[in-house]
Amino acid sequence: MNDLTSFDPDCRQCPRLAGFLDEVRSRYPDYHARPVAPFGDAAARLLVVGLAPGLHGANASGRPFTGDFAGVLLYETLHRFGYSNTPISVSRSDGLRLRGCRITNAVKCLPPQNKPLGSEIAACNRFLRSEMQSLASGSVVLALGIVAHQAVVKACRLKMRDFKFGHSEQYLLPNGLTLLDSYHCSRYNTQTRRLTPEMFYSVFEQARRLLARC
Repeated sequence: MNDLTSFDPDCRQCPRLAGFLDEVRSRYPDYHARPVAPFGDAAARLLVVGLAPGLHGANASGRPFTGDFAGVLLYETLHRFGYSNTPISVSRSDGLRLRGCRITNAVKCLPPQNKPLGSEIAACNRFLRSEMQSLASGSVVLALGIVAHQAVVKACRLKMRDFKFGHSEQYLLPNGLTLLDSYHCSRYNTQTRRLTPEMFYSVFEQARRLLARC
């Protein structure tokens, strides 16, 4: 997962994102403020796909879903299901390790207002495609939210109309992978109860059953 087809730590392909990161780095010189690399097991059979780094979360820490509210439920759930050695992700130096799971984002750079443009999602899609191609047949790609779902579909060069997003929906992909959807574990979704911990656990149970078939 270290080659530049799966991740480029120096990527500046999107002028708006590159310029915004420059601004953020000047305001927060201690922040990572660069493209955020995937995190986890290189031989993972579960790939969790989020939207993009958060300003004071992954953009600050340099690890997906670390330092923001969305990561609280995600890492607790990963630990509950045996994918991590601790339920809390604090920093890249905290000793947390993932087993059988890797976390990435549809867009690797922080977007303004947490809203990437379609062109930016498309530009970053080659990295997601490469990540998915590294997965063994029978693996599960868990998309957190509709943007991640659409990025996965795009990475497989499939038609969006045939793959509608819905919580706990699952689709067999041409390369032997299964796409599994969940509402994003954002502060808004969890505080409004659109996504409860029980609903999130249920999706991971679903993933466990899918992975047990292979």
